[in-house]
Amino acid sequence: MIERRTWLVIVVLAVIALAAWMEVWLMRARNGGDEFVGPPRSDYTLDNFTLDALDNDGAHSFTVSGPRMARRGDDGSIYVTSPAYEIVDNSSNTWKGTSESAWVDKDGNVMKLEGAVAMHREPHENVERVDLNTHDLTITTDPKLKDALGHPVPDAPLRDKRMETAAPATIIETNNVVYGIGMKADMNLKTLELLSDVHMTSLPGKR
Repeated sequence: MIERRTWLVIVVLAVIALAAWMEVWLMRARNGGDEFVGPPRSDYTLDNFTLDALDNDGAHSFTVSGPRMARRGDDGSIYVTSPAYEIVDNSSNTWKGTSESAWVDKDGNVMKLEGAVAMHREPHENVERVDLNTHDLTITTDPKLKDALGHPVPDAPLRDKRMETAAPATIIETNNVVYGIGMKADMNLKTLELLSDVHMTSLPGKR
């Protein structure tokens, strides 16, 4: 009788162990699709580089240089460490600047300047220098207008370039310093909007 009870206990324990193993196996199968597989691999990397980026139609989009660049294999975007960049607006004015890092989409239409951003418009005979200091600035360039066959429209207006950030921004001109939180700028229409908490300091007589 004792031996039969012993075998009964062993069988019950075995059934419990099998049931527990099956539950663990089923949970792993259900969650297998959510496992972290790591960051996307880079197609290639460059050190101490200068890149002249062109859009799909061969027009200059921007120039960026830096100590390291990685091109992502999953979406064709690029990531740049400590970039120095140069952008030409629709009035042929050159803007230069730096940021802690930058991300650019595959088509070169969106560039996200990450961390502290310092940029300025290069002065010349008819244009004064303008300095912009902010964080996490996104620069968007509209794609070129195309006809029904996908060809660029020859007489289409220049593509619109816009800058936008939700962070505090300081704009320094010859005689004014303007501060605000959140900024939207249209480099084609030559308009700039500070969204909240706007302050301006006038510097009369400064040249």
